[in-house]
Amino acid sequence: MIEEIEVRTRKRCELIDITGSVRKVVAGSGVSDGVCHIFVPHTTAAVTINEKADPNVALDIEATLEKLVPPDRGYLHMEGNSDAHVKSSLVGVSTLVPVQGGNLVLGTWQAVFFCEFDGPRNRRCLVWVSE
Repeated sequence: MIEEIEVRTRKRCELIDITGSVRKVVAGSGVSDGVCHIFVPHTTAAVTINEKADPNVALDIEATLEKLVPPDRGYLHMEGNSDAHVKSSLVGVSTLVPVQGGNLVLGTWQAVFFCEFDGPRNRRCLVWVSE
């Protein structure tokens, strides 16, 4: 069954740790060993796995994406958020995490981040676990 995580973003560009919410879905799934699928059904948002121990890592990712894909490049898309679409494509809208013993298998420093590139908004992230 697909579970929906609601994410409220507060800035135009930010990475939000959703690991705790994903862990709850895994725990409620009853799956001991399998895979956790995480999907963002938005064209201006994404999901990634990276370090949480140092919050500057997320800030560095945000700043680097802003430098690589600035908002004012003269894009053809008229809504003014083309940079957000490009960032979403670069980062990706889905990821997989192994599940073992009913737990996410993440590295010591790893966390799952929802990536907002066109906020602030109310967003959603879809999560399901399969054997």
